[in-house]
Parts: sequence; C-alpha cells; structure tokens
Amino acid sequence: MNRAAIDQACPMPAAGGPQRHAPRIAALLLPAFLAALLLRGQGETTALLIASSLLMFGASAASAVHLLGARAALRFMLIAVAAGWAGEQLGSSYGLLFGAYTYTDVLGPRLGDVPVVIPLMWFALTYGAYVMANLAVWQAPVDGAAGLGWSAALSLLAALIVTAWDLGADPYFVFTLKAWIMHKQDGWWFGETLQGFVGWMTVSFFIVLGFRLTHRFGPIRPMLPAARRHVLVPLALYGGCMVFQMAVGDPVELRTVAFFALGIPLLVAACGLARWQSTHHQE
Repeated sequence: MNRAAIDQACPMPAAGGPQRHAPRIAALLLPAFLAALLLRGQGETTALLIASSLLMFGASAASAVHLLGARAALRFMLIAVAAGWAGEQLGSSYGLLFGAYTYTDVLGPRLGDVPVVIPLMWFALTYGAYVMANLAVWQAPVDGAAGLGWSAALSLLAALIVTAWDLGADPYFVFTLKAWIMHKQDGWWFGETLQGFVGWMTVSFFIVLGFRLTHRFGPIRPMLPAARRHVLVPLALYGGCMVFQMAVGDPVELRTVAFFALGIPLLVAACGLARWQSTHHQE
C-alpha cells in the first residue's frame, strides 16, 4: 500500500462540528500530561497517577478523533477499552493471560477487579503504537483497509511497541508503586514472570487487529488535514513515558532498558514522520 493508496483509502470530508477542536484539545492535554509526569517524578501519589493516566487518555482520544475521524476513533476506543478491561479482569480474577495478580488501591477506583484507568491506558498505548507502526512501515500515520497478512504484521509490530513500554513499567509498578501484587515474584525479569509479557503482546495484538479489521466496514474519514505537529502528539506521549522510565525506573537497570526498548521504535517512527511530511509537501 503506497502513499497514494493510503490517501485514497482515507478520504477527507469537509470539517465541521466539535471535531474541529480536536487538534487544539490534544495540544493542550499533551503538555499537561508531561507536567504530570514531572510531578510524579518528585513523588508518586494516587492522585497524580490517575491524573497522568486521564491526561494521556484524553490527549490520545483527541489525537485519534483528529487523525482517524470521530467514528473510527470511537471504534478504536471501544475495542481497546473493552478488550483491555476483559483481559485484565481475566488476569486479576483467574490468573489468565498475565499470570495471577491482585490490584491494590494505588491506581484508584475499580470496575470489577480492575482500576478504571487501566482500560483507558490500553487505548492510549495501542493507539500510539498503531500510529508508530504505520509511520515505521508506510511513512504515514494512518492507513486504510489492508490484506489480512499486512494487518496481522502491523498489529504484531504495534503489540511489540506496546510491550516495549511495559518492559520498564511493569517492575516499577509492582515493586516500587505496589500498584498490584504478583502472586509469583521469582520470574526471570526482575522478579516478573515472562507470562505477563505474553499477555501484553496478546491483548495489544488483538486490540489493534480488531480495529484494523473494522476498516473494511467503516473507512477512516478524518475531518481535518494533519500537519507534522499534530502527528507528533502520540509520539510525544510515548517519548514522555520513555524519559520518565529513564529518570525514575526501578530497578535502575531498567533505565537503560527504557532508552533502547522505547527509543528504537520511537526513532524509527520519527524518521517515518519526517519522510511523510516531505512526501506530503511534494504532492
């Protein structure tokens, strides 16, 4: 699927309605999220954890409405939130997918056994990974309906990008914040079991694949043209998480892991964005 094919698959109707404010909302919420991360670095509290999670979700949702259009963004959110909550509920209640664990009160109110912010974060992370995977492969932030093979490959790449974030985040949330208690803490990854990363890969893959498969029934229809600064929002959210992990990751070895695990896909996506913008101006 070349650039022209992607443009044809994502026709742009006339702008109007509340969607026209999406770029401005994303631009306001992004620095607010980065400020919340900075405050968290000074001292973690439940309020700051909830606030940063909600700000990341809000910035991602506004960005998705802008880049994908309201209907496609809503489909993505519903798939990610529902699948994220179901996967976490199966894990925390029955020990499936991620291994046996129990959430504490650190992350705030729960729906069932799962803190409300967790499914919201599943959307924020998978949406950002969807955009980054597209930039890496197509040099464009969004794409249209592709064959099943390409859809699966790009969904797998997105799942790897999401799980790269979790490599540093998971031990920090378990052993430093004590946001949840793993019933088995003698695994190969700083006490974490590898099963948890299998769960992250599985849930992320099916969220992104599920969204991609909906392209056949409801094409992406962004309401407004996107410039490079708009596409930078999901990359900056991911990059902010990378810097945070590099600054406060615990055990300290994870600070180096974060630089390479998150830095490589972020740099590749940034190069894809630069190429997209160059191509865009030439057309």
